[in-house]
Amino acid sequence: MKAAVEQRRDLVLVGGGHSHVLAMRMLAMTPIEGLRITLISPASHSPYSGMLPGLIAGHYTFEQTHIDLARLCQWAGVRFVAAEVIALDPLNRRLSLAGRPPLSYDIVSIDIGSQPELDSVPGAREHATPVKPVSGLWQRWLAAERRVNEQRGAEEYCIAVVGGGAGSVELALAIAHRLKGKSLVLDLWCGAPVILQNYNARARRMVMMALQRHGIRVHLNARVTEVESAALSFADGTHAAYDQLLWCTGASAAPWIAASGLATNEHGFLAVRDTLQAMDHDDIFGAGDIATQVNHPRPKAGVYAVRQAPVLTHNLRAVLLDTPLRLHRPQRRFLSLISLGDKRATAEWGPLCATGRWMWRWKDRIDRAFMTRFETLPVNMPLTPSYRLPASDSASLQPVCGGCGAKVGADALSGALAQLRQDYPQHCCGTDDDAVVVPAPAGARVLQSLDVLRQMVSDPWQMGRITANHALSDLYACGVRPLSALAAVILPYASSTLLQRELQQLLGGALHEFAAVDCQLNGGHSMQGPELSLGFTVNGVPIAPNGALLTKTGASPGDQLILTKPLGTGVLFAGHMQLAADGRDVSAGISSMLQGNGAAAELALAHGATACTDITGFGLLGHLLEMLAQQHAARLDLSALPLLNGAIEQIRAGTVSTMHASNVRANERFLECTASVDEARRQMLFDPQTSGGLLIAIPARCALALCEALQSSGYTEARIMGEVVALNTTSTALVQLHPSLQ
Repeated sequence: MKAAVEQRRDLVLVGGGHSHVLAMRMLAMTPIEGLRITLISPASHSPYSGMLPGLIAGHYTFEQTHIDLARLCQWAGVRFVAAEVIALDPLNRRLSLAGRPPLSYDIVSIDIGSQPELDSVPGAREHATPVKPVSGLWQRWLAAERRVNEQRGAEEYCIAVVGGGAGSVELALAIAHRLKGKSLVLDLWCGAPVILQNYNARARRMVMMALQRHGIRVHLNARVTEVESAALSFADGTHAAYDQLLWCTGASAAPWIAASGLATNEHGFLAVRDTLQAMDHDDIFGAGDIATQVNHPRPKAGVYAVRQAPVLTHNLRAVLLDTPLRLHRPQRRFLSLISLGDKRATAEWGPLCATGRWMWRWKDRIDRAFMTRFETLPVNMPLTPSYRLPASDSASLQPVCGGCGAKVGADALSGALAQLRQDYPQHCCGTDDDAVVVPAPAGARVLQSLDVLRQMVSDPWQMGRITANHALSDLYACGVRPLSALAAVILPYASSTLLQRELQQLLGGALHEFAAVDCQLNGGHSMQGPELSLGFTVNGVPIAPNGALLTKTGASPGDQLILTKPLGTGVLFAGHMQLAADGRDVSAGISSMLQGNGAAAELALAHGATACTDITGFGLLGHLLEMLAQQHAARLDLSALPLLNGAIEQIRAGTVSTMHASNVRANERFLECTASVDEARRQMLFDPQTSGGLLIAIPARCALALCEALQSSGYTEARIMGEVVALNTTSTALVQLHPSLQ
């Protein structure tokens, strides 16, 4: 029997910068057996900085200029954690994350770019729109563009750009091209005597000519000393008005870098050796703008991050495998290409300079070639790892057996539970006994349900939250308030240290949801297996004071049907597994699954709902059929069906989840179409859901009030999308589909 593969080390990549996306690609092509890789980034998409001016100018789309990190991680077998790091503890090898538990590491690499330097000028933080971090530039620009387009009256709208380097020049030129023909004044305020101080004189002259051609007013020796809500003050005592202020001055480092105690330069950027390791920590690496090579300081530019990637990848392997490291020698000069707004560019290389449309075409080819590496991912991945980590202390050549040897060890289990009991003292309530008492009010009926999920998201904390909500949803559909839960966990084979980390994240996510609804986690069972799965047995008592419950079959003809959350998780995650879904749509799907149904159930009871069920694996149609009594049928308005972004596009592209066909075979015969309907929307009726919404039947007189109450309570996609009708005894159809019932 072949020994099970054991995960032994955690490599955590903080930030989706250029070095890290390239490193992930290289690590995936030559994987290391036993290594678990996690990427932490606040958003699903990472911008390629070289193409952002072209995006703002209108030459590229968002998709052409951003790397889909969720898709890249899915392909590379990397866990994607959508979060922001706020602190690092080098001694305990732990990263603190905003709004969620810390994450531990064995090796960490940091590539988070830089932040705007706003605090040196009074008022800048309050009134300026920062260009950095570049990951949020597109959304900030769209907001600024809306304000320009909403401008009314004869007065010109004034946009001020404070800067003077390449970034501010490219931004100003891109805006001028994008807003050509608008009633607009564009000012570039530069505190130095010249723009582009580190460029040669000819390059500066070419760029100045482009600024003049676009009508941009350039102000030199204009050092801003204070920012007010609509005016700038300068060192010479003058003032200037603006309507929109974009701040593109010097960069600064995230404050948690210096607060961690790591060595930094005078500006707070992580100081690294030529191996790209932190000065006093072999297990911490830094690349891109956030890091400064102390022996070879260079300007902050994306080209250096790209060139660092091969050395970073090699040295991450070397530290893990105990092999020799390489030194990084950054070039002293590099080809600088400055976009001039209108598909022209200026190139500078030392004393040389060239300008024209052909330079922009050259830049365009370089940029598109870089992005192609992440748009077209190799399909023939290595079948076996190229490297293997050294065996951990707990590793053995003996195969993991299916009996006691498959259980999670006492050390990992007790360590995880000890931390969870500190984090959730009122809701992580397991005892040393073999069974616990289920708390319940005197005389109350206790209802119970069970749900188990295979891993569907790589972030274990989110997986814990989704599974908890999925399990609780069965109680809410019956009008039941949760009291307690028991966990059933299967963790992938791993070292004791990694098992403890995984268990803390999984159950920490679940406890985050349980604590929010005052549900105790009383214990459970954990073991190891080939893949992760998580489930909960949940118990509860009726929400209604009189003990009344919601049932599936209490609806009557004339009742209207309300769906509280959009459909589409099944097809979206099927697309994600096939690398066909957009990371933004996947993130929206996760957000939908993280929304619990407790508040919706309480509102349904308060408004007089007659029947309810939750939408899960059998899809909307399957669960609707469960609601229809023998003499009842339903009419559905397909146009009112709420759908997650990207779901209908996946269906139209031929993507379906594995359970979709089974749902079609079981239930399609009960459908009848009264007119031509959108086939893709019809197929969404069969899409299996995870942690889906509630389907509520309610008398027509109360339906609108319930729908409005749901929307006001955060269920923004809640819709009246059908009605219960009397059964037509001459037809075999139980559900009639209409293009619209309006």
